[in-house]
Amino acid sequence: MKPRDLGPQERERLEETLGYVFTDKVRLDRALTHSSARNSGGSDYERLEFLGDRVLGLCVAELLFQTFKTANEGELSVRLNQLVSAESCAAISDEIELHRFIRAGADVKKLSGKHVLNIRADVVEALIAAIYLDGGLEAARGFVLKHWKARATRADGARRDAKTELQEWSHAKFGVAPHYRVDDRSGPDHDPRFTVTVIIPGVAPETGVDRSKRAAEQTAATRILEREGVWAASGP
Repeated sequence: MKPRDLGPQERERLEETLGYVFTDKVRLDRALTHSSARNSGGSDYERLEFLGDRVLGLCVAELLFQTFKTANEGELSVRLNQLVSAESCAAISDEIELHRFIRAGADVKKLSGKHVLNIRADVVEALIAAIYLDGGLEAARGFVLKHWKARATRADGARRDAKTELQEWSHAKFGVAPHYRVDDRSGPDHDPRFTVTVIIPGVAPETGVDRSKRAAEQTAATRILEREGVWAASGP
């Protein structure tokens, strides 16, 4: 069965959430269409995703450059890489509930894990490109600032990848690499939950729970780094 197009009320609701009203509604539809759902001769979001990735990078780089006036290139690069990562883009997608509007074939809707995370992230990038093409850089910048500014100014924004940091710390202190154990996978395919425990001999283990195995691993690694004083705690 062919995925249906968005109705006028759905488009209006999504545009209100995005904070942008499209002049060309076809651009919005294309940004939400996975290749598995395009009609014969139709278009999907892949080309838009390519452009949106670059527009997002420019807007976030500009935001960081203006916000952290004394940061060196290394710190700015770490912050940029985290903010434009698939995990961050997928989190934005979840916040604005884009899964309700993405058009995908039945086979794709049954997938889970990293593949679905990438689809959620890709659609966010495609939407940024669609806004850029429809309304220009200022419109795209407005969307990025609305959804990325708070993340960009977080205290832990200059942290390295938690798994990389933990591996280097574990090697230096104990001469071993951390081991990640998947304890549980629960929830429906469209909204899974992974429980992962990270184990280092001589250190109390920590557990992370998230929507992907990698994100759960990152959470577990972060908890050990904060508990052991390698990183300052990012919250209460």
